[in-house]
Amino acid sequence: MEPVQFVFYAFATVLVLASLAVITARNPVYSVLFLVLAFFTSAAIWLLLEAEFLAITLVLVYVGAVMVLFLFVVMMLDINLDQLREGFAKYLPVGALVGFIILVQMVIVLGPEQFGLDRVADPVKHGPDYSNTKELGNVLYTDYVFPFELASVILLVAIVAAIALTLRRRPENKAMNAADQIKVKRAERIKLIAMAPEKDEPAEG
Repeated sequence: MEPVQFVFYAFATVLVLASLAVITARNPVYSVLFLVLAFFTSAAIWLLLEAEFLAITLVLVYVGAVMVLFLFVVMMLDINLDQLREGFAKYLPVGALVGFIILVQMVIVLGPEQFGLDRVADPVKHGPDYSNTKELGNVLYTDYVFPFELASVILLVAIVAAIALTLRRRPENKAMNAADQIKVKRAERIKLIAMAPEKDEPAEG
């Protein structure tokens, strides 16, 4: 076995085990940490495929930003683990059925008929002047420019919808008007009260 194949199988094994630990860990903090490990191993596999840009993006964006945010949110929510475990046996048959259906679909789509070793060519070795980022940009903005623009529009609509839902008027919440705050004068915000000085009397004793 070549060293590259050994490294690939080692990282692939860690990735599969970390992915299983994400969905089987009872503590949500542990699940987030196992997901971070899965992202790191995925980035290492992408490095073996000469996809340096994707690997660095995965580490910087997902591990460095998104997963750290998830970890802080999970830790601040103070989730009651006992309540989470109560309905596990109740929903286990439905979850097992859905998992089996997803597994069958993955076998059909990713089976040897479409992704067998005889159908996938060996990766081409590139020279030191090869730019993975340049090749990715050429493919993304030529062959997949319309799906890329469609995904951008969908994300923009999702952002606008999230902001609209957050800023909707609620009668129980107090809203601030920035214009009214700016127009306020000093005399309206500060009130000086003159108080006579008080003198403590010595204690009798």
